[in-house]
Amino acid sequence: MYDLIIIGGGPAGLTAGIYSARARLRVILIERFAPGGQVLTTDWVENYPGFPDGISGFELIDRMRKQAEKFGLLIENKEVTGIDIKSSEKVVFSGKEELKTKAIIIATGATPRKIGIPGEEEFTGKGVSYCATCDGPFYRGEEVVVIGGGDTAAEESLFLTRFANRVYLVHRRNELRAIKLLQERLFSDDKIELVLDTIPISIKGKDSVEAVELKNVKTGKTFIKNVKGVFVFIGTKPNTEIFSEKLKLDEQGFIVTNNNMETSVPGVFAAGDVRSKPLRQISTAVGEGAAAAFSAEKYIESLK
Repeated sequence: MYDLIIIGGGPAGLTAGIYSARARLRVILIERFAPGGQVLTTDWVENYPGFPDGISGFELIDRMRKQAEKFGLLIENKEVTGIDIKSSEKVVFSGKEELKTKAIIIATGATPRKIGIPGEEEFTGKGVSYCATCDGPFYRGEEVVVIGGGDTAAEESLFLTRFANRVYLVHRRNELRAIKLLQERLFSDDKIELVLDTIPISIKGKDSVEAVELKNVKTGKTFIKNVKGVFVFIGTKPNTEIFSEKLKLDEQGFIVTNNNMETSVPGVFAAGDVRSKPLRQISTAVGEGAAAAFSAEKYIESLK
């Protein structure tokens, strides 16, 4: 039996692995793909402390992984298909395999909802972004497109005006869904141009984004916006499918925890983007991973 099983190998999971392995817990981290999560799709990270010149997403995760393995963390690539958390002895299922453990940390992250148009996947990390806080500074003096019409799209558009010369906010309807206060701020900002009744058709470029093809849904007319960046804010989907009937989730499906990363079930913790919270960043995920590992260690000690 393991002391702790960590599900998910992004910054939160790897940090939890570092702390729990250093605490000499019998721990395993399970990740269905390569460790790294969404960070692997980030070309360059400028806002993570300790790297004044920035660092590639791949290198940052590679350093985290090596540090975790240095302390003895076992990392296995397999998919978790279910959990049983009804008793103090918990079970993590991977196909027909059953792994027993005293505690679980869920760090499965979240996935930005995609538009699903040509060029989106190709240019992700090369002009297509799902995080203005992360990538906005790369577009100083440039023109960018924001896709979406809700609060997040409005907030991020306003944030991007700190860097971009022009922000085109593209929404498929003739009015935004964002709260009125945000709309008032958008309307009064000279750097923001609303492009309503419009959807993106394709993202074009050679090595990076150079333009977006748009279509007016009322007239059927297509046109081009020459921009360097495309920011997509049409929602975020938490990776919580297998936990939905076992843990308390918020209205969007994110796991509800307290400040100690404890979920609604004793011995089960959550950290990183999978949590219900206002800010999803590498730095917050790292802090939560450390807190979850500390709480899990105290919980395991209480069982003795």
